[in-house]
Amino acid sequence: MKSAHAKVLHEVGGRSMIEHALRAVSGAGASTLVAVVGHERDQVSAAIDAFSSTVIHAVQENQRGTGHAVQIALDALDEAPTGTVLVTYGDVPLLSSETLAELLVDHRAAGRAVTILTAELDDPTGYGRILRNEAGDVTAIREDKDATDEQRAVREINSGIVAVEAAFLVDAIKRLESNNAQGELYLTDIAGLAFDEGRPVGAHLLEDVWQTEGVNDRAQLARLGRELNRRQTQHWMSEGVTIVDPETTWIDSAVTLAPDVTLMPGTQLLGATVVAEGATIGPDTTLRNVEVGANATVIRTHGSDAVIGADATVGPFAYLRPGTELGTKGKIGAFVETKNAHIGDGAKVPHLSYVGDAEIGEGTNIGAGTIFANYDGVNKHRTTVGKHARTASNNTFVAPVEIGDGAHTGAGTTVRKDIPPGALAVSKGEQRNIEGWVEQNRPDTTSAQAARDAKKDDSDGE
Repeated sequence: MKSAHAKVLHEVGGRSMIEHALRAVSGAGASTLVAVVGHERDQVSAAIDAFSSTVIHAVQENQRGTGHAVQIALDALDEAPTGTVLVTYGDVPLLSSETLAELLVDHRAAGRAVTILTAELDDPTGYGRILRNEAGDVTAIREDKDATDEQRAVREINSGIVAVEAAFLVDAIKRLESNNAQGELYLTDIAGLAFDEGRPVGAHLLEDVWQTEGVNDRAQLARLGRELNRRQTQHWMSEGVTIVDPETTWIDSAVTLAPDVTLMPGTQLLGATVVAEGATIGPDTTLRNVEVGANATVIRTHGSDAVIGADATVGPFAYLRPGTELGTKGKIGAFVETKNAHIGDGAKVPHLSYVGDAEIGEGTNIGAGTIFANYDGVNKHRTTVGKHARTASNNTFVAPVEIGDGAHTGAGTTVRKDIPPGALAVSKGEQRNIEGWVEQNRPDTTSAQAARDAKKDDSDGE
C-alpha cells in the first residue's frame, strides 16, 4: 500500500478492512474470535480493540505462511477448540456474514472435515487451484507457484476461507511441511491431508466472486470501494430511497436512510449519518455523522457531527461544523458557517454569517453578514440570543453577551453589552459627510473626476 498505515486499516465504505472482517465473522455467530497480527501490529491491535475488547490477539512474529498463522491462533487459546473452526482474512472487505453462515451450514450438513469457500474466475492467475478427482471430490489445493500447467488451467480457485473440524485441525496443523516454492506452511495443505486419510473434503462454490477478492494495493482498494458503494446504492434504492445518480453518490456502510429520502447527484453520506423520511440531500453535499430530520432540505453543504431538524433548510454553500443543532423549520442559508451552535425551532441565519458558540432562540432572525465573535485570543465564549429577536445586517456580537427575547439591533451594530428584552441596540453615531474630501485628498483619481463632473452637471442644470 506504500502507506504509514497497516493495509487492513485502509477504509472501504467508511470502515477499515479489519472492521469489515470482524463484523463478518461476528455476524456469522463466532463464539470466540482470534486475530493473528504481525506487521504494524500495534496499529492493528488498537483498531481491533476499538471494535471489541473480547477479541484474542495472537502475535505472529515471523510470517511463515497461513498454516503457521493458524498454529499461532490455536496456541493463543486457553484450551483446544471444539466444533468448527472458521478461518478468514482481514483484507476481503466484501465478504458477508451471510456467506460465512452458508459455508458453515454446508460444512456441518455434509459432515466434512474441511470445506473450502471457492469461486470460478475467468483469470485465476495467482490463486490456489481446487483439484478434484473424477468423482468430483476435492483432493487437494495447489498454490499457483507450485501448480503444473494443467493445474493452472483449472478455473475454480481457493479463496483461503475454510471451515474445518476442530479436532482434525489441531492434529493436521502440526503435520504441515514447508517443502514448496515459498518455503512456507500452507493452510491449504490440510485439504490433501484430510483426503489422504479418507476424511470428507468439499467446496462451497460462491457465485459472488467479489466477496473473495482481497486488497493488496490502492487500485484494488478503489475497485472494491466502487463495488461496495454500488451495492450500497442498490440496497437503499430497493428500500425506497431515490438516488438520482448512483454513480456520483457515495454512501458509507453505517449510514441509515428512511423511505422517500431523495439523494441528488454529488452527494456523499459518510460515517453514521442518519436521514429521516422525505428529506432531500444535495446536490454536491457531504455529510459525516449528521442527523437529518424528516422533510429537511440540505443543498450544497458540508457538515459533520451536526443535527438538522425536521422541515429545516440548509444551504446552499453552508458549512456545519461539529456541535451544530438546527431546530425544526429552522434555516441556515447561503455562505453561513456554524460551530457548536444551537439554533432553535423556526430560527433563521439566512446569509453570509459566522455563528460560533451560540444559542439562538425560537423564531429569531439573524441579519446578513453577522459575526458571532466568540474568541478573545485565548478563550472561547458563548453568545445567547433570545426568542423572536431581530438582528440587523452587519452586526458583530462580542462574546460573552446576551440578547434578550424580542430585542432588535440596528444595522452595523457591534454588541458588547447585554441587550434587555424588547430593547433596540445601536452602536453608531449620526452619519457625518465631509464635503469635498475626495477632491482635496485624491485629486488625481477617477473618483475625484467623477465628483467634479457630477458637480458641473448639477450647476448646469440650475
